[in-house]
Amino acid sequence: MSVDWPNIVDVTWPAAGYEQLGPFRLRQGQGGGSRVSAASALGSVTEADIDAAEVAMRAMGQKRIFCLRPGDEALDAQLTARGYQVLDPVNIYACPVSHLTDTPIPRVTVFLTPEPLAIMREIWAKGGIGPARVAVMERARGPKTGLLLRHNDQPAGTGFVATHDGVAMVHALEILPDHRRQGLGGWAMRAAAFWARDNGAETLSVICTKANAGANGLYRALGMEIVGEYHYRQFV
Repeated sequence: MSVDWPNIVDVTWPAAGYEQLGPFRLRQGQGGGSRVSAASALGSVTEADIDAAEVAMRAMGQKRIFCLRPGDEALDAQLTARGYQVLDPVNIYACPVSHLTDTPIPRVTVFLTPEPLAIMREIWAKGGIGPARVAVMERARGPKTGLLLRHNDQPAGTGFVATHDGVAMVHALEILPDHRRQGLGGWAMRAAAFWARDNGAETLSVICTKANAGANGLYRALGMEIVGEYHYRQFV
């Protein structure tokens, strides 16, 4: 199955608004981070197109930031010449849901919740995922769920999963420092897979920065494969 990964990201982690300006798709992030604020190219781009996109992003009160995917090498070179710096290269991992539904989840390890609980918001906040990013989760339409992880009878982590077009994508997976290296990330992904299966998804996916060695190691250990990548360029 051919997957439109940019569309999966946009639907499961949506910006507050979208606008097409020439060959660019602009996103209004409302403080929700790079993924919901970066402009992306829909075709070939001229210097005048970049100028117009920059003006529009500043008018939104946002930084000048672009998302670069494979095929955007010409735009990448144009932005480099303008002094834009690389930000957060990421990997997109995926695997069939069935790869992670072969092992039952231990009791009281992962709870599913349709709305973010106060403790989940607290855990996210400790990891730098504040109200503006929680608002992104609340904007997502279609099947979605929150994950609340427990370890030693204590809240230990949280995450968010949403689906589109047969693909479930995990976002905002955060484990509290005192509960890391206990296998909770793996259980979270397996719980997401069970939920995805029950909600009609055939593929489980997740995005992480290339610099996050621990997360990349976890997803590889779970048998997930890199199916895409992108990076940002930001003018600082």
